[in-house]
Amino acid sequence: MTLKTRPLRVALFTDTFLPKVDGITTVICLLLDHLAERGVETIIFSPDTGPIDHYNKTPVITARSIPFPFYPDLRMALPGRRTFQDLHAFQPDVIHFIHPSVFGLAAYAIVRQRMTYPALVSYHIDYGRIAQHFYVGPFNARFIEPTINFLTRWIMNQADYNLAPSRLIQQRVRDIGVTAEVGLWKRGVDAEKFHPRFADAAMRDQLSGGHPDDVLLLYVGRLSAEKRLGDLKAVLEQVPGTRLALVGDGPERAALQRHFAGLPVTFAGYMQGEALSQAYASGDIFVFPSALESFGLVVVEAMAAGLPVVASRVGGVMDMIDEGRTGYTFEPGDVAGLVAGVRHIVQNRACIEQMGLAARAFAETQTWPAMMDEVIAHYERIMN
Repeated sequence: MTLKTRPLRVALFTDTFLPKVDGITTVICLLLDHLAERGVETIIFSPDTGPIDHYNKTPVITARSIPFPFYPDLRMALPGRRTFQDLHAFQPDVIHFIHPSVFGLAAYAIVRQRMTYPALVSYHIDYGRIAQHFYVGPFNARFIEPTINFLTRWIMNQADYNLAPSRLIQQRVRDIGVTAEVGLWKRGVDAEKFHPRFADAAMRDQLSGGHPDDVLLLYVGRLSAEKRLGDLKAVLEQVPGTRLALVGDGPERAALQRHFAGLPVTFAGYMQGEALSQAYASGDIFVFPSALESFGLVVVEAMAAGLPVVASRVGGVMDMIDEGRTGYTFEPGDVAGLVAGVRHIVQNRACIEQMGLAARAFAETQTWPAMMDEVIAHYERIMN
């Protein structure tokens, strides 16, 4: 007779969660869904960002929060007594810290000092470099980069294991002094949710401003300074017959509306669910001029929808794009390279279609379940 052991229990700490929707939230939700399917019990702790107490089978424990000074769309909080009471009552086998910053950092410090739970840290956002693109009044926030790098070194060098989303980010954390082991947790895609079959004439008409026969360039993501979306103005001015749709919102929206005044640009706002699937599939080329990125989940989502990509060489872009076959890449800030990439693709519709088919074929190989199972294997390994 064998004794039945209880299911694996994982507690997660994150500084961003629903109802805010971004790349980190998307990955967390996919991870929680997968853990539930595998019979893993979970609980998640986050700043209070809205009225939510459960996601799927996972209890959501929040702490009172305030806007982050450099980026009001984000919230910051400190863990309270209830946080650690609920954590202790849950008795996790491992704690997964999703890129700890304010909330996660404070929780991490207390957990490592007072508790003996194994800890895994996953890196998601290069806050140090992002700080260079933000201002508080007249002051550029770059002055906090050394502090952010110091804290990143401290957190990751103490963790039982670390994960980065791309080879570029693996090297980045080594460059700032992380000497602990850092594995890869690549991003996948739901190739059924993001699929060319969602192409929709009404959505294309909306995104193209009523000009569906033009070449529709698509961007999905935050409208923020580090994304360098203003660089796309040169494409619209130099490549005839192109239009741009920006799906998402963020602190730079008003500035971008002024920047693109008089040009064929549609600000579509946030989209979710089937509308987002339709938006991806209704474009022609996905453009991604970001100055920095940890992975770039939207790139593989666009590829799954059958779009060739023109993207800066950031995050996981070089792990995804086959140069000249599924898209083109350029160095961040190289506006001429961005324009040239779009121009290469728009030479004829057959090129757009051919590259889109190749992009779709690649995306079909990038499945979430296999990548999430690797995370579970890491949990089990650091428990021993």
